[in-house]
Amino acid sequence: MPVPLPAPDASTLLCPDVPVDVRLTLGVLQRGHADPTVQSRPEGVWLCFRIPASGDPVTVLVQPAPSALVPGPVPVLAWGPGARAAVDGAHRLLGLDDDWSAFDARLAPDVAGDGGAALPHAVIRARRAHPGLRLPATGRMVDQLFMVVLEQKVTHDQARAGWRWLVRNHGEPAPAPAPAGMLLAPTAEVVRRIPSWQWHAGWVQPAQSRALLRVAERATALERLAGRPVDGPDGAVSALTTLPGIGVWTAAETVQRTHGAPDTVAVGDYHLAHHVGEVLSGRRTDDAGMLRLLSPWAGHRQRVVRLIGLSGYRYSRFGPKLAPADHRRR
Repeated sequence: MPVPLPAPDASTLLCPDVPVDVRLTLGVLQRGHADPTVQSRPEGVWLCFRIPASGDPVTVLVQPAPSALVPGPVPVLAWGPGARAAVDGAHRLLGLDDDWSAFDARLAPDVAGDGGAALPHAVIRARRAHPGLRLPATGRMVDQLFMVVLEQKVTHDQARAGWRWLVRNHGEPAPAPAPAGMLLAPTAEVVRRIPSWQWHAGWVQPAQSRALLRVAERATALERLAGRPVDGPDGAVSALTTLPGIGVWTAAETVQRTHGAPDTVAVGDYHLAHHVGEVLSGRRTDDAGMLRLLSPWAGHRQRVVRLIGLSGYRYSRFGPKLAPADHRRR
């Protein structure tokens, strides 16, 4: 039996005129099923974080609409000192500024993308099956950078383990009624104080820990990038890549979630180019080839990538799986 929730410190009822699939939209913010900061549970999606401008902690519960296929009300409840600010930002968090109408118009029967390119039927079916998919925009640059840096050049298991270790060992309790085990990610100040020898215990590589410290040292300036556009010489991506240890892949993976960037593709990903190439052309390709294949969908390339992930296509895998040695207790 569900446990009754206490009255929230702030709440809102969003009534968008488009479908919103809460679990699918917010799912990209969750780093594995055991992520201490984001959890999808029967009552909805829980998120625990700090408001960047104030540092105030908040626990948020976003409850799904009655249907993810048609427009419906989405309740958002928040507890803690940052509750009002979190509720005020719920519209962007759920990607309701993310307008798919131009993209959807190009999926109409007998309409091809610019240059005559059409998406495979399975990708189009994925959009028809998931009209509530939105691209969330959290606006929380430092938290997202911490997550993505821990995913640089490591396996899936290493990345998830590193994030859990960082939050569980250096995070703080989230405001009640956050579910048991949920925590706030550590602040930049806390990350700066982590002794160098402790990173080894978290399965965090030296290059990653150095990048994390640079992010923590420049946290205030990095948070301001949430207010910049994604692209351009003064955009968020250009600014992020001036920081040592932050390359184009890390910048792209970050702004996809902080800005809801519909066109930003993660170049340099170990598998993505192969997957996109096989789906759009029937054969593996490299980053340059992936960008050529996606070019007819300029302005919507990340939308296409998300739909490829939902299409059911599985790319070919060659060679043995990488099983990195775990030296944490040595």
